[in-house]
Amino acid sequence: MRDLELLAPARTADIGIAAIGCGADAVYIAGPAFGARQAAGNSVSDIGRLCVHAHRFGARIFATLNTIIYDTELEQAYRMMEELQDAGVDAIIIQDMALSPAGLQLSGAVPGLKIPLHASTQCAIRTPEKAKFLERLGFSRLILERELSLRQIREIRNAVGCELEFFVHGALCVCYSGQCYISEAIAGRSANRGACIQACRSRYDLTDETGRVLVKDKPLLSLKDYNLKQRLEALAGAGIASFKIEGRLKNASYVKNIVREYSLALDALIEAHPDLYRRASAGKVSGGFTPAPEKTFNRGYTELFLDERRGPWASPEAATSIGEAVGRAVRVAGDGSSFSVRPVREGLRLGNGDGLCFVNGRNEVVGFRADVCDGFHVRCKPVAGLADGIMLYRNMDMAFERELENDMPARQVTVELTVRIEHGTLAVTAETEDGRICRKSVGEGCETARNAGNMKKTIMTQLCKTSGIYVFNVKPFEAESLPFLPVSAVNALRRSLAETLDSMPCHTRPLYHGKVEPDIMTSGPLSGTYVTYKDNIANHAAGNLMKALGASETEPAYELSRKPDAELMRTRYCIRYQWGRCPKVHKQSWPARLFLENNGSRFSLEFDCHRCEMIVKH
Repeated sequence: MRDLELLAPARTADIGIAAIGCGADAVYIAGPAFGARQAAGNSVSDIGRLCVHAHRFGARIFATLNTIIYDTELEQAYRMMEELQDAGVDAIIIQDMALSPAGLQLSGAVPGLKIPLHASTQCAIRTPEKAKFLERLGFSRLILERELSLRQIREIRNAVGCELEFFVHGALCVCYSGQCYISEAIAGRSANRGACIQACRSRYDLTDETGRVLVKDKPLLSLKDYNLKQRLEALAGAGIASFKIEGRLKNASYVKNIVREYSLALDALIEAHPDLYRRASAGKVSGGFTPAPEKTFNRGYTELFLDERRGPWASPEAATSIGEAVGRAVRVAGDGSSFSVRPVREGLRLGNGDGLCFVNGRNEVVGFRADVCDGFHVRCKPVAGLADGIMLYRNMDMAFERELENDMPARQVTVELTVRIEHGTLAVTAETEDGRICRKSVGEGCETARNAGNMKKTIMTQLCKTSGIYVFNVKPFEAESLPFLPVSAVNALRRSLAETLDSMPCHTRPLYHGKVEPDIMTSGPLSGTYVTYKDNIANHAAGNLMKALGASETEPAYELSRKPDAELMRTRYCIRYQWGRCPKVHKQSWPARLFLENNGSRFSLEFDCHRCEMIVKH
């Protein structure tokens, strides 16, 4: 029996709590610093509050400490690891090898650290060899590259014994994770430091060596969003244990909606294979809103390279979410302050405050608020460029947002109660679905009930109620005589059982703990290897580790060296293929040397056709 984990993002502790309420088995969240999303930091005390809530259901909290660390920051990073452990965090996600289990062992830092360490997707894990290397360094879990196929995942699964995690939903970086330096090159803001400017979402002209414009003003590096909801069974079969949703900058409504959608899909998978899989945490989620992913931020969806097939991966018109199509504008007022909508489907409803948008003639997304909706007639502030026949999209459905806010599902833990009569008292043993057991009794010194049947009915009725997160079910019992108990006493017994269960740790399978391979420092796994800037060595502790592992030489991270001829991006996505100009596939092709131009910046494109990869350089 294998545990399957749905892993949700959280910008804040409250969003993390909402994610657990919607069915997440684990949540990943940033601490005060060193998270790969600078705008999503949280205090250690807030993370501790989230841990307390999560652990009631056996859900896990993983803290992200997944940036590269400079020498002046190492001591702060070490302290933060200790603080996060003390706050109750179950594992820490890291990128910098100074913070790896082997790195900590070599430096002697953080000797009291006992929780597992997970290798971030920023570690660029896309081969069995890299995966095995990181497992030997002591990582308990590897978060794989998004660009992998099922075949490649299976190869990695066969090479290592640690846990594997894979993204299943959300935004896609066009570059291999952890090896994108274009933001640093343009603005001095490193993606590996959590400060990415998202240059891949910018608009570019594509030109050839003569300066001829082949494609003008398009988001040529912007990919659609990942959506693998229909592929969870295949991923589980390939060895994935944790299904990760991207979105630590997303709002609460996004997280609730997507987590609920994937939790239901994971439940269906487990129901179809009850002898193979189970959820990694306790508690059944029921009721509440009906998820609708199409109503939540997305750039269109793709399964990327999962089946080793190329396709239209990019979002060529707009790098932002335009939402669901609602219909075409008709009878537009001259200033764009009123219009009607010819809907694209039956049953569509518009509401006051809905967010609408359209793509104008310059391929820009123009958004506005529908102030008053009378059926399909809309009044709003004047909108420039709105004209008859334009397709309108809804990127904010106010009725759905209210539903997400006000109709949360309930997550409850089932408890079976066994009732016995012992020496004239009512003795009740409670056992939760995750195996916690406690025992309480009531009625000592009470008179015997004159009507045992009525007393039994009262006991059954009052015990079979919900207290806090616990749903109590009483097993059938027989008793010729029962103590006379007022309703208040039975209710107090039920609440006491709930309080005691809350004080007990939820029984879940312990997380996998990796171990540093005993002879890794003497076996020289990097013997003679030249460690390049792509390994992101930004401090002396990481450099010392590479040398101890046998590296002949180590280049400093790009953020420190600004290597002139560095690859700013290497990606499986190819502009020539996307636009039907691949020389290996299409009849027409573009030159072998192309350029991206934006606001005075010019980048050259190279094509490694043997590996089917595209390279971006200054």
